Amino acid sequence: MSLARVLTVAGSDSGGGAGIQADLKTMLALGVHGMSVITAVTAQNSLGVRGAWELPVEAVRAQYRSVVDDIGVQAVKTGMLASAELVEAVAELISGTDAPAVVDPVGVSKHGDPLLAASALDSVRSRLLPAATVATPNLDEVAQLTGVRVESEDDLRRAAAAVLEYGPRWVLIKGGHLPGEAVDLLTDGTEEHLLRAPRHDNRHTHGTGCTLASAIASGLAKGLSVPEAVIEAKAYVTGAIAAGFALGAGIGPVDHGWRWRNT
Repeated sequence: MSLARVLTVAGSDSGGGAGIQADLKTMLALGVHGMSVITAVTAQNSLGVRGAWELPVEAVRAQYRSVVDDIGVQAVKTGMLASAELVEAVAELISGTDAPAVVDPVGVSKHGDPLLAASALDSVRSRLLPAATVATPNLDEVAQLTGVRVESEDDLRRAAAAVLEYGPRWVLIKGGHLPGEAVDLLTDGTEEHLLRAPRHDNRHTHGTGCTLASAIASGLAKGLSVPEAVIEAKAYVTGAIAAGFALGAGIGPVDHGWRWRNT
């Protein structure tokens, strides 16, 4: 049996809860072969990011071409891209790849540490989002990219419309920071899905966004439609949040292997 292949283009998290490490764990859990292009190295733990060092554009481009030209991919996921130069290079690469792309426009870490230069925002809007099959911003990233501030579920449609203006085929507005149920809005401007899940009383949610985007990419690689892939991904992430565990002295990660431990 040939496994579907998914490529993550993102930063490394030394604590193993987010970034490349979370992406590859998610892909393994969901039955696809994960591959990686590392864009930056971070020194981080459960308390925050102590430092970040981006890789040269030529190193990122060489990693990407090495994988895609030989092994091939059925989906690509992007995460931390750090600088305008990396954003533009990655946008060019995924635009030239015949595979769906899930863009997680990572702006800040779970602890509020910046992971994207302010000078890169225009490149995200003009180059990266138009290349996305699905964009998955959280509420802070929506505000950063569009100026729209979401304070209630009623604001989700306005946020989605603002992001769609930049050209992704679909947008998933993640409403996890709102009170009450964890509600997300998936839309392409015509079709609309409100996805609800119970909120779990667990603060150990490091890596949630990376995990969700990687789960969506895994579903797309296996041939699911965008709504099907997002619905399955949200179910997986909801379970991972419920099972998240304390690691270190701060915010621990979601549990990528929760399904194995529940069987």
